[in-house]
Amino acid sequence: MSAGVAATLTASALASVDLSLTLPLQGVLGGIGDLVFGILLWFLEQWYWLMDWVYYFTGVEMLNPEYRYMHRALLVGLCIGVMAPLIGTFLVHRQLALIGDALAHTGFAGVAVGLFLNAVLDLGVSPYLTAVVVAMIAALFIELISEVTDAYNDVSMAIVLSTGFALGTTLISLNAGGLAVGVNQFLFGNLATVSPQSAAILLVLFAVIVVTVALTRNQLLYVTFDETAAAVSGISVNWYNRVMVMLTAMVVVGAMQIMGVILVAAMLVVPVAGATQVSRSFSESLLVSVVLAELAVFLGIGVAYYTGVTAGGIIVLVAVGIYICAVALGKVQSARGDQATPDMGSIEADSVDVGVGRDD
Repeated sequence: MSAGVAATLTASALASVDLSLTLPLQGVLGGIGDLVFGILLWFLEQWYWLMDWVYYFTGVEMLNPEYRYMHRALLVGLCIGVMAPLIGTFLVHRQLALIGDALAHTGFAGVAVGLFLNAVLDLGVSPYLTAVVVAMIAALFIELISEVTDAYNDVSMAIVLSTGFALGTTLISLNAGGLAVGVNQFLFGNLATVSPQSAAILLVLFAVIVVTVALTRNQLLYVTFDETAAAVSGISVNWYNRVMVMLTAMVVVGAMQIMGVILVAAMLVVPVAGATQVSRSFSESLLVSVVLAELAVFLGIGVAYYTGVTAGGIIVLVAVGIYICAVALGKVQSARGDQATPDMGSIEADSVDVGVGRDD
């Protein structure tokens, strides 16, 4: 089916709907959206002011007030450096490190959906917003496939990954409405494309992720390390599994802005892997992984700006370099007897050790 036929059918279907019935709801939602977006834009203005202040005291070129896109890129990087290891720590301990790849590819499909709808219907919706919706739906499908078919998690992830990327490439190939879609920024990331709108969306995702993890931390810990014991204690394992994959989808789409689809999963795994080499508890691993992630993001953005290379690639390379250093430091600490080899199967929750030991 050609893009013209698809556009005609879509327009005809929408014409048959009585939109007057939805006008009151649209007005309410529009008012709430404008209020939230206004607050976020005010926050961005305060961030610009802070970056201007830092520039005048340090003279760092990339913080020049003329480069607002770099200010937004640094804010996005700051949020990613917290969100990714915050969720990635749970995923690594649950052996779900590759779920980031699956959701990144479905996030790309969401971007393609947004671009397609904008071209056909002229909705003006942010592709990153549609990416959030599609990635969260895909995350639920991963859990649903595992629950209904008893398939292993890697099977459901492979199915969703291939389906998502196939959908994305199909929509892009339609070249809706003659629109020339530049997909490189979504595949590899781009510092210059972090708009105020996409930065605002990321701030919302950041708040949702941090608040949700803070409220459900203990339950997520029990489900992560012993699903059977969690179920016996009355915790809804399936519900918290769904919460975790949906939070992962939010992180993936948020990080896609500067990391790109291909590399976004690295920030969920590499800083956490490095932190486990030098940490002795789950909480310490979580804190160290955030520090390592922030270091990788800021160093990567700086190198990308001054050298002109792709930000996502250099951030991952810096993160891998930090991981190698963490491995070496962990070996030195073990050799000196400063600490034993970190045990990823033991955590502390409510002053009680919860988890299972590893077989050496």
